[in-house]
Amino acid sequence: MVDTGSPIAECSLCNQDNQVVSVDGRLCLACPNCKQCGGSLVQVENLPLRTANCQACTNQTVPNALGNMCIPCHETFIWTTNSCTCPSNNLRGGLCFENTRIPASSGSMPDSIWYEMHLQASYLACANTQYSNQTACQLLTNLVLLDVNGLVSGEALILYRNVPAMTNYLPKLFYVDTNIAASLGQTAPKGLSFQKDSQIVLKIVKYDARGNFLGWEDVRGGTLQLCPDTQTLLDAAYKFGSFYAQSCTIRVSDLLQRFPEPVLYELFLLYKDNQGQSKVWPVPVRSLNLDRNGLGAGAVRRFFLVDGLTGRKGSLSNPPSYVSYAKDLVLRTYLPTSSPTSEPPFLLTVRYAQAQDLQEQAQVTFGVQYEMNQAARKRDTDIALGVLGSLAVFTAMLETSSWRRRSGLEFIDVVTIVKYLAYFAGALSNTFFLVTYGTGVYWLIAYKGQQSAVEITLPPAGSEIETGFIIYVSCAFALKALQLIHIMMVQMTVSIFLIDWEKPKGRQLAKPAENKPSPSSVSIWRTYFIANEWNEIQTKRKINPILQLILILLLLEVIGIKNIARRDLNLNLHPGSDVNLAPWSPILRYGISISMWLAVGLAQTFFFVGICERFVEDKIKQFVDLCSLSNVSVFILLHRCYGFYIHGRSVHGQADIGMETMYLNLKKEEDNLCAMRGLEPNMEVQTFEVLLSNKVRQQYDRILSPLTEVARRNHGGHVDSPTMQQNLKAYFTMNKFLSSFLEHAYKDMDYVVREKLFLERILDFEFQRSDDRSFFYNDERMLFSNVLYYGHELVLLLFDALLFSVVDLGTQDFVLAAIITYLLQKILETVREAISRRNLATKTLVDERFLI
Repeated sequence: MVDTGSPIAECSLCNQDNQVVSVDGRLCLACPNCKQCGGSLVQVENLPLRTANCQACTNQTVPNALGNMCIPCHETFIWTTNSCTCPSNNLRGGLCFENTRIPASSGSMPDSIWYEMHLQASYLACANTQYSNQTACQLLTNLVLLDVNGLVSGEALILYRNVPAMTNYLPKLFYVDTNIAASLGQTAPKGLSFQKDSQIVLKIVKYDARGNFLGWEDVRGGTLQLCPDTQTLLDAAYKFGSFYAQSCTIRVSDLLQRFPEPVLYELFLLYKDNQGQSKVWPVPVRSLNLDRNGLGAGAVRRFFLVDGLTGRKGSLSNPPSYVSYAKDLVLRTYLPTSSPTSEPPFLLTVRYAQAQDLQEQAQVTFGVQYEMNQAARKRDTDIALGVLGSLAVFTAMLETSSWRRRSGLEFIDVVTIVKYLAYFAGALSNTFFLVTYGTGVYWLIAYKGQQSAVEITLPPAGSEIETGFIIYVSCAFALKALQLIHIMMVQMTVSIFLIDWEKPKGRQLAKPAENKPSPSSVSIWRTYFIANEWNEIQTKRKINPILQLILILLLLEVIGIKNIARRDLNLNLHPGSDVNLAPWSPILRYGISISMWLAVGLAQTFFFVGICERFVEDKIKQFVDLCSLSNVSVFILLHRCYGFYIHGRSVHGQADIGMETMYLNLKKEEDNLCAMRGLEPNMEVQTFEVLLSNKVRQQYDRILSPLTEVARRNHGGHVDSPTMQQNLKAYFTMNKFLSSFLEHAYKDMDYVVREKLFLERILDFEFQRSDDRSFFYNDERMLFSNVLYYGHELVLLLFDALLFSVVDLGTQDFVLAAIITYLLQKILETVREAISRRNLATKTLVDERFLI
């Protein structure tokens, strides 16, 4: 090569007779005898004189790889043959051994040129105490670990275990030979304590594939993580107390480019003892591949991230037939770290996978999880479920007993059992709800409320407690849905009749034809009006469902309260883009969403019931007033012999009057110039709970039986004239019977008005039986709203909340949960209105076309 003084070099041929090219390829050197170089001869160069000559290597030296100098031959050659030659039978992996016998074994070995070259040689160099080759022992240990799928039955492990115990340099492969948790956890350092947001300081020792020590290194973001990301987000993995999860897809060839040869690591925790001195503690590594192969105590000292060396066949220059990589790498922390029990405070778990194609996409995951002994929490949950579940059994029995008494049943039949199951479903749903909500609130306070040392952590994802929690929430929702369906079925099938107290005015009309009811001068519009008003309030609630959903989304999504539900100790509602977002916790999401739902629901109830209904408009009380102005009473039977009565008889005798007379009547009531509106003299109570005697109910059924039969025959068809006449006759008969009954006209079917006992109100149970007379209980609490949505607001609120939470637990999306909740609310409301309108028209004999 000729230097021209420019970046461009010129090359020319050396004289082939007496010149050779220098080792660096720059000069032609005069060397008359260099053609004889090779074998044990080396080319010795004298660059200043531009000459070279061949010299023979002396005893115990050999030419180097470039052939330009003599170097000492390997010590194994000297110890075995006292020369640089070795018989082929004694040569293993470039080393010469006096004895090449290895233990007989039937172990498997990967089809790998790397194992063929180094396995036996590393064992012989490590096991022979004469050599005491530390690098060979490290290499043998690496060979055991690189055989990830055949480690247990592999020849490398058999050779490792046959290394004599007196060997000083053989590193430990396993921490212990038995169960790791029983010994290592007890030998872990005592008093380890981590404050909130403190960093976990880890160090690693690195070895190359040949067993050479590469040094110590601090573990930072990217040291153990294969997924690329910003340094800040990668470093967030070691923020104590915060769960971390990172997953990505990487091409295998990119992994191999990052790790051309495998690097093996040993992991250590850097901490300070009670005297403030820095110490390191080895973190055990549990290979899940070993657990899969039956070695349950598979806690090793070393691990690797990528291995493209073991899969090479024939030559190291050939591409690998497969690449092994750490598919899942999880650092597990067991709390409390200050007093470790059977589990070590830190444990690294690794699961290896193999890819056959270099262009294949590999899914890799790195995570940091925190665990603790949850036995006490599970026990407390089981106790709470047992106690509250027992109360649910007795509550359902009490409700069923009350229903039987209100239905006039004496014996237990199939319907009674079905009713018990329906009531039990509602009570058990409340049990599951209380337990799950209490669990969610507990973890919110106990985990998120830690301000100093971190001693408590959430149940890990997929754990028994978290899975059981999700099952309990699902059961609470399913049972609450059954309870709501039962309530709706009862409400949509109630018996209701509108009693018109209005008397005919003027002279009677002409006598009708035979078998036809007398035509009446009393207007039916008041009855239609009351029926319409009742139909309108059937699905009225104490809260606004749409406003409820809007406020919930405002709190969770816009204000950002949902961010509290992450598996970290942060309470930041608006984390920045450079902040690592920990995974969601289903328990915390449920606790926050239910808390927000109940808080908004209670606030709405307080506002609408406590303020709006008191000072603006109360549709329930307005309906009672409207009944009085219309001179129409409402008689409702929720069960066979139990229901409600709204006394709407006008104190003025007539309501079918002009505007002026109406104003005058209202003025009289305002000035107390007329009787009170109550059922009894000098009483204002207009609403009552009714417990009928069997005799009254039988008479009620006899009057309605023709209508029931007609409705069955003409379901969905046109009502002919005879049927219409029969309906009118039944209507007037029922109106006459109920009005006479309320006026105490039937001595054998009389009733008494009384106050309910305090215990009767608490238990919702009537102690007295209505065998010979009926009972009217003063109802100042407007309990007739139990026939409406209004009276079951708590059930509806919990159903909506549980539906919202169940959808969110499945989708992790509050917006989607709100949409589905709204749609299901509207579906149920539409079904409730449609069926109730038809039932109202059937029971009150009001034409459905007038119910708008």
